[in-house]
Amino acid sequence: MRRKQRRCVILFYVLTSCDVTQALRIVVLDGDQTGQELLEQSLRLLDREVIGLDVELQRFDLSLQNRRATANAVVDQCAVAMRDAGLGLKAATITPEGHDDVGSPNRIVREGIGAKVIIRTGRRLPGVAPIAGVHYPISVVRMAVEDAYGAEQWREGRPGSDDEAAFRTERITRSTCRAVAEYAFRTAASMAARVYGGPKWTVSPVYEGMLKEELDAAARRHPEIEYAPVLIDATYAGLLSGATDRTIVIPALNRDGDCLSDLVLPMFGSIAGAESVLLAFDDEYRTTCAMAEAPHGTAPALQGKDVANPLAMILACAAVMHYAAERHGAAAERASRAIYEAALETVASGVKTPDLGGGASTSGFTSAVIERIRTKLEIWSTLGSAL
Repeated sequence: MRRKQRRCVILFYVLTSCDVTQALRIVVLDGDQTGQELLEQSLRLLDREVIGLDVELQRFDLSLQNRRATANAVVDQCAVAMRDAGLGLKAATITPEGHDDVGSPNRIVREGIGAKVIIRTGRRLPGVAPIAGVHYPISVVRMAVEDAYGAEQWREGRPGSDDEAAFRTERITRSTCRAVAEYAFRTAASMAARVYGGPKWTVSPVYEGMLKEELDAAARRHPEIEYAPVLIDATYAGLLSGATDRTIVIPALNRDGDCLSDLVLPMFGSIAGAESVLLAFDDEYRTTCAMAEAPHGTAPALQGKDVANPLAMILACAAVMHYAAERHGAAAERASRAIYEAALETVASGVKTPDLGGGASTSGFTSAVIERIRTKLEIWSTLGSAL
């Protein structure tokens, strides 16, 4: 009898001390205006009563007021925390215009976690007519650092005179070009897509040509992936004239990718219809840190009205759970899939915010998604499905 009790005690200790019982920690970057309101709505999904997982939220106030008060120290602190946790969820923030102000927290965070790539995927929203007959997903894989952002800038000559000149010194590194190229091809493999597009390597063979060299090298490493290098201006034209007849992945420089994603996402109905994911890698291009956010801004005109579209922030939660699965297993991946499917099914059912032609409120749309998540997880549990 004592031996049996001892075995039970040992078994209880093993089960209760197992890593799977540990809470999933996500660093939350609070923001400004409507961006913060949408973040708060999306966090409703991460409750244990909704997704069945214990999630610990470590929050940092990245509002413009607090960034000014701390001289950006809070941004550095959250980057350190995110490197440790490996996961982040960010609200939209204000970037002030003054060159003597606190600047963009995005740049500081990206550099702080050693990020290399940002990926944004436009996808067709059920019941929402896309522009130019676009039906297949389009992923833009761009540099997260370097290039035009953070470049040294100065002017010479008498201010306001005809001979006044402005200068900018941009910089990209081989490692960042290689990360964009490799991740673009790996993304294409996971989506059964082709890699399409590229920089203006003919006009800038030394600077932009470095990215083209790495794309060509990645194509040799991944011969099974269709590769269609196209100059950036032709890439824009192709998006409206036939290149979207199948799923495509577009690798890009930092600024090119920023502009491209702002075109691609509205082609599917709204810039609020997709998430943005910032990624850092190890030497084997395994993800070491993933931070998801909405690609849109703080929308001050919509603040306090409960009408803004929370879809992008909801999908950002789904993306964070997807990357959490690498550490926390099937339960996180199950939550990710439930969020993705529930969000898109909610749109398909006709529950849409005004930007998509509907009348749902921000909170109402989120509540509808939550109910579908709960239903999905309950049904999957009843069926004994792995997902």
